[in-house]
Amino acid sequence: MIVYHGSTVIVKNPDIRHSAHPLDFGKGFYVTTNKEQAVRWARRKAGILHAEKSFVNIYDMKEELDGLKLKVFPEDLHEWIDFVCHCRDNGTDYLQFDLISGMVADDKVFRVVDLYHSGIWDKERALQEIKVYPNYDQTAFITQIAIDKLLTFKSYEEV
Repeated sequence: MIVYHGSTVIVKNPDIRHSAHPLDFGKGFYVTTNKEQAVRWARRKAGILHAEKSFVNIYDMKEELDGLKLKVFPEDLHEWIDFVCHCRDNGTDYLQFDLISGMVADDKVFRVVDLYHSGIWDKERALQEIKVYPNYDQTAFITQIAIDKLLTFKSYEEV
C-alpha cells in the first residue's frame, strides 16, 4: 500500500525522534493514504515554519503486521475523542501500541476537542460538531520497530 507524509523536508529515513509534541495519536511519525491530505499538511507546515519548500514523501507500507500492536479507531468517534484528549494531556496510553490508525477530523477539531476537554461542551455536543473528511485518514507510527518493518521510502514530490 502507498502512503504519504507531508513535510518541509525530504524524509528518506523516517523516525520517531523528530516528533516534537503529541498529536491526535501521540508522538510518532504520521502518514496517510490520501495524497491530497499529505499535500495540505505539507503546505500548512511550510506556512507555519515559513519554509520555502514543502514535500510529499511517498512510502510503500507493508500490510503484514508480524506481531506489531495496532490500534484502529472505527467510525464511532466516542473512544477517539477521549483518546485524543488524553494524548494532548501528555497521556502515555498510546505507547502500548506500535501503530494507531483512524480518521482525521476537519480544522474545527482543535476547537471542539478543547471545548470538550475543558468541560464547556459535553461529549455528545462535541461529537455533533466534529465533521469528518470521509476520505481522510491517518496512521501514527509510534515505535521505530514499526517504521523499520513496514515503511520503505519510494520517492518524493515538491508541492
